[in-house]
Amino acid sequence: QVRLVESGGGSVQAGGSLRLSCAAAASASIFRASAMGWYRQAPGKQRELVATISSGGTPYYANFAKGRFAISRDNAEKTLYLQMNSLKPEDTAVYYCRCLPTANSNYWGQGTQVTVSS
Repeated sequence: QVRLVESGGGSVQAGGSLRLSCAAAASASIFRASAMGWYRQAPGKQRELVATISSGGTPYYANFAKGRFAISRDNAEKTLYLQMNSLKPEDTAVYYCRCLPTANSNYWGQGTQVTVSS
């Protein structure tokens, strides 16, 4: 079982930055072996992938996140991060953390709201 708790959301003006964190309540070995990801869901839209990071630290970004967002992980702290720069109003959404320990299991956090005003 993995419990994920996101934090760091808030309200910023366009062009600003936020750093999201996702703390995992899990064994260190499970966290270290898990792929992790950030997703977001805007009102009236489907949840979409923002970025993922493999257990080995290889990142992958959605096109809209490339060059503005950076995903990272601290296995010792069992924490996932998302640094978001140059934020735009269209980045407004609830951001969710996801943990994939195996191909057949995954866990979600409760989400953190990000609001970007123009």
